[in-house]
Amino acid sequence: MTGSLNETIGLILGRRSVRSFHPHPVEPDKVETLLACAFAAPSSKDRRPCHFIVIDDRSLLDDLGKAYGQAKMFREAPLALAVCVDVKAYRTAYNLHDGTWMEDGAAAMENILIAARALGLEGVWVKVADRHPREGEMTPLLRLPEGVRCLSLALVGYGREVPPPHEGLDGARLHHNGW
Repeated sequence: MTGSLNETIGLILGRRSVRSFHPHPVEPDKVETLLACAFAAPSSKDRRPCHFIVIDDRSLLDDLGKAYGQAKMFREAPLALAVCVDVKAYRTAYNLHDGTWMEDGAAAMENILIAARALGLEGVWVKVADRHPREGEMTPLLRLPEGVRCLSLALVGYGREVPPPHEGLDGARLHHNGW
């Protein structure tokens, strides 16, 4: 890429998955900003189906890590934000059975991760929905009511690692006006 990048583009290109964190807690004002960005995500027909769970209890984070099978990154993360949707209510209200709720949740998750980067934090997207047996083991830990599903968790904190930003285009995966 040529030319200077504006700050937002730099944040997007610089966002990488970081799985190792310093133990410092994430300040409450930063958590609030992350949530505000999550709530600002676009959603299909502005239905806003997402609910969010703030997880900063050390024992719960550890238990989620054991259920997920990758305890180390959960053990190091001082914060997780769960993106959840009341799928049953969503399907009933809108007669949608096409997975649109996942797209809405994914937009919120990406907003969280880009906002984290903007705040000097790092994070990783941890998929939960349709990951068996992980989803079944994590759902009771999050105390989700019937019909509510956790799409994913953002593990967030001050990163121990600083991966290089993404650069350029991959010509082998770029097509114009068709494949």
